[in-house]
Amino acid sequence: MKYFLFALSCFALNAFAEDNKTRGTLIDFSAQAQRSAPNDLGNATLYFEADGEKPGELARRVNQVIANALATAKSATEVKVKTGSSNTYPIYAKNSRSIESWRMRSELLLESRDATALSELLGKLQSTLAIGGLYFSPAPDTLRKIDDATAMDALAIFQEKAARYAAALGKPYRIVNMNIGSNGVSPAPTRYDNMRMKTFSSAAAPMPTEAGDSQVIVNVNGQIELLDTAPGTKLP
Repeated sequence: MKYFLFALSCFALNAFAEDNKTRGTLIDFSAQAQRSAPNDLGNATLYFEADGEKPGELARRVNQVIANALATAKSATEVKVKTGSSNTYPIYAKNSRSIESWRMRSELLLESRDATALSELLGKLQSTLAIGGLYFSPAPDTLRKIDDATAMDALAIFQEKAARYAAALGKPYRIVNMNIGSNGVSPAPTRYDNMRMKTFSSAAAPMPTEAGDSQVIVNVNGQIELLDTAPGTKLP
């Protein structure tokens, strides 16, 4: 019985190897497709930074500014808001290890699919907060749809190329392997780092924004085998 099972296993392995061995010329090539995805999701980081000799008083001051900004932000229902990081660190006297004062920085994070609402809210908040970063990118569901559609385009191009190459050589073909890869997207941030509070007016206008598009690129790399038999014919 053991011998029979061993012989059967060897037969199966040999049949698998025979069925999958190279039977004709292999051709490696790639196909690429590209689509534009609207940057329909905006993200902004705002912050308030201040110095003070007493950490407690400094914290109360910074926290109050953030609390007021948070209340203003929550009035914009189209914009999601949450607090970001908050850090306090010492400032040392020149050429000394003694602490001369403290610096505290707290952040507010905004997210919205409504560019107009985000722009208007940024204009209001600039009277007290500085902008640390602003960028637009495709929302996850938007990116998923565009990525899937672009992948279908790339597969169609790959199939068209495979048929054209095989026809040029007068051979049927089969696809041996294929790899599909997407580059994703990288949002291009608009930076406003290190802008000081004194540069803002108390009645700031809505911030000009232009969301634009991101490019989604899908690459298909694969290999086809040219056959000596008609397509669909069972290989021996």
